[in-house]
Amino acid sequence: MSFIKYILASSMIVLMATTPENSNKWLVNIDNAKKEAKNTERPILLSFQGSDWCANCIRLERSLFESESFKKYASENLVLLKADFPSRKKNKLSDEQTAHNEKLAEKFNKEGKFPTVIILNAEGEQIGKMTYPLDSPENYIDNIKSIVSQ
Repeated sequence: MSFIKYILASSMIVLMATTPENSNKWLVNIDNAKKEAKNTERPILLSFQGSDWCANCIRLERSLFESESFKKYASENLVLLKADFPSRKKNKLSDEQTAHNEKLAEKFNKEGKFPTVIILNAEGEQIGKMTYPLDSPENYIDNIKSIVSQ
């Protein structure tokens, strides 16, 4: 009987891991994102955020990234990469992650504007840039599509 429970539990874990909702995992390393982008032949959406201090970043997260239409589109078409710059001590990133994000900002967000969304190809080269605000998730997705199709 315990073997059957093990098989059922294993099956559930596999099913949960392959659902579109779980494929919207945000990566935090550009090299991993490029590798996944090459494997899946998808562009990278790089989001610069201040997750605990930037009001527009929080709004973008809630109104776009957490919307069902974006989740569906992203799960089928994008590799997601987040470069977070939290300010609160309790949200502090590791020194390694902080240095990684700062390096990304030096290359793709020199102005230091938050939130900023950059679209990269699989080689990590910028092909487009988007800013906040957005009028609807669907229009934002249409803007991403127009950048990717160029």
